[in-house]
Amino acid sequence: MPDVKELLPILIPLIIVQFILLGYVMHHIFTHKTYKRGSRALWVVVCIIGMEFIGPVIYLLLGKEDA
Repeated sequence: MPDVKELLPILIPLIIVQFILLGYVMHHIFTHKTYKRGSRALWVVVCIIGMEFIGPVIYLLLGKEDA
């Protein structure tokens, strides 16, 4: 089993990207009024519960209204 110190060079960039993606998606959810599917409350819950890349990616694929 690898030591945590060995995994930090991989984990830190992933965590940073995860929070940047979550921040972008939450900003988009709160600044737009229309979505392809669902409502604002639904997408906030999906993005927070599925925070580890899955929730924001699902929103970008299924919920974000085309500009």
